[in-house]
Amino acid sequence: MTERKPPGVSFESWIDRQIREAEERGDFAALPGRGRPLSDDTTAAYDELWWIKRKLAHEGVSFLSPTLALRKEAEDVVAAALDAPSERVARRLVTELNDKIREALRTPPPGPPLGLRPYDVDEVAREWRERRAT
Repeated sequence: MTERKPPGVSFESWIDRQIREAEERGDFAALPGRGRPLSDDTTAAYDELWWIKRKLAHEGVSFLSPTLALRKEAEDVVAAALDAPSERVARRLVTELNDKIREALRTPPPGPPLGLRPYDVDEVAREWRERRAT
């Protein structure tokens, strides 16, 4: 693909010839994603940061600010505590979450206000027992 377009040859036919020759050589045979549809939504508005978002998602990096991430973690931990195999595990999960919440309240991370306070471990344990009783 480093050769220059010869004079007198139309641009389109020159490109078409290079693509055809590359296909014949098998240059496109081992490309990642070959045979699969494109994953991008072509109906969505163009986003200049699409490649950054894709890279972050591929690397498992969160788009959330620290406070929003902690709110999400709190939801997940409370749900996990209520489904925990034992009351001891449920209490441990909520206690560890409370430590994170207290730390965030002492030194507020950047982003929107946290809007959380430590959970009542006994209340979560009571709810855990009630779920097991029914």
